[in-house]
Amino acid sequence: MTSRRSTSAVPPEKTIQLGLFPLSVQLRRIQPSFNEWRYYGLSVQPDLFGGAALVRNWGRIGTAGTQRVDLYPDEGAAVNALTAMIRYRLKRGYIVTQP
Repeated sequence: MTSRRSTSAVPPEKTIQLGLFPLSVQLRRIQPSFNEWRYYGLSVQPDLFGGAALVRNWGRIGTAGTQRVDLYPDEGAAVNALTAMIRYRLKRGYIVTQP
């Protein structure tokens, strides 16, 4: 069975360099030939109990989408989860739109 996702590399002029420890990032995957217009937003925010929360928003561009909040004991653990999620999404064809 063949995959309908393209595996072409992202041109260098469309890539954005992230900071060493990003606290928020916006990703997009646009493939008009497959009618696919998706976004994925990630941000690390403090919670009320001294920990940190990784807030994830995703969906079709132009819609409210879905939101999920994952709690972590400290900001370092949340940033580690954020960078792992960024790596996973980049492998799935998303590109960074804002640092």
